[in-house]
Amino acid sequence: MMKVLAVIELVLLIVHHCAHALSRDQFPPDFVFGASTSAYQIEGAANEDGRKPSTWDTFSHSGNGKMYAGDGDVACDHYHKYKEDVKLMANMGLEGYRFSISWSRLIPDGRGPVNPKGLLFYSNLINELISNGIEAHVTLNHFDLPQALEDEYGGWVSRRVVKDFTKYAEVCFREFGDRVKYWTTLNEANVNVVLGYDLGVMQPQRCSPSPLTNCSRGNSSTEPYLAAHHMLLAHGSAARVYREKYQGMQHGLIGFNLLLLGFLPQTNSTEDIMAVQRVQDFSIGCFMNPFIFGDYPDIMKKNAGSRLPSFTQKESNLVKGSIDFLGINFYFSLYVKDSPGNLQKENRDCLEDVAAKFQLYLPNDITIPEVPITPNVFLRTLDSLRSTYGNIPIFIQENGMAIFQLAFRSSIIDAFFSTVICPM
Repeated sequence: MMKVLAVIELVLLIVHHCAHALSRDQFPPDFVFGASTSAYQIEGAANEDGRKPSTWDTFSHSGNGKMYAGDGDVACDHYHKYKEDVKLMANMGLEGYRFSISWSRLIPDGRGPVNPKGLLFYSNLINELISNGIEAHVTLNHFDLPQALEDEYGGWVSRRVVKDFTKYAEVCFREFGDRVKYWTTLNEANVNVVLGYDLGVMQPQRCSPSPLTNCSRGNSSTEPYLAAHHMLLAHGSAARVYREKYQGMQHGLIGFNLLLLGFLPQTNSTEDIMAVQRVQDFSIGCFMNPFIFGDYPDIMKKNAGSRLPSFTQKESNLVKGSIDFLGINFYFSLYVKDSPGNLQKENRDCLEDVAAKFQLYLPNDITIPEVPITPNVFLRTLDSLRSTYGNIPIFIQENGMAIFQLAFRSSIIDAFFSTVICPM
């Protein structure tokens, strides 16, 4: 049975609204009820106690990344209210809490001296969780690379980031590893490379110039592949340090997080069915194939050609087998249609290398603001992961659905658990 960490708002809704219908005994003993956050989204205190800007700060303050007229300067003020927040978690009965560490709070310039006040904050947070019976699940990087490293050498597009990330990770292992048993190195790496380095709609806003974007730097044809490659190497390097120096004493696990989408062929044609496989190879196989097999999928090598970095044998050995678990986030599904014409473009970006078009899957007349979680597709996608990459432990680290009508929640919740959880 796959181990599942349910760090999802959906579970919280069950605890709060549906306690009469479900009990803890109906779930496997190793199923963990929890919640998930990220540093920039909740901490606030952006300019306090030695913290320096991350790429999220720069992006949100630029005007291009200002979402709903907001930024993370104050956010939920978790930095000052963490004890109150943990108490709320305990009152809700949470068993696990996944949070991320702000690299630029712990090591403000990305490398060099550790910020003692940042160190104290995360140590206190972990201790507060433990004292309330909540297991800490820590993500080392949730899109918020220190801006100093982005300015100095381009962040993830430079191989230099591997060394800096490894040193940062080791500080975390050394200082917190006696109390943290679950480490996720990067969150949704596949999202970061596409939105941040191909489309330029997310930090660090790097992409090729186009009428639809506002990027001042970048190359959508090459940089997504460079960033992904260096993320893989950074994870592999950090995992090696953890296993060689800390895992034996601390008995923890180290993993990696990806956004998992449900992909459905637009039609039953052979072309659309093959397009689904191609999309999976680019979105999931880009990371999972190196982790399991030591190299990129063949279709990526064929379509991207020399723009896709190659692994040396040493690098392949570093990355292969470097995850103890895979963390997945799942929110929605897409129809996929074959689009071979994309491959005829000379300066195509990485999305065009996939040679597919996408349409949001909206069953039951659900509108776009209420993007459905499609549990039946979720289960099929989990089965596909298992058949392709073996029975590796999988942690569902994010999942949920925005619902305007409260009365609609119970049917969605029932469908999710009967479809996804019970078969496991």
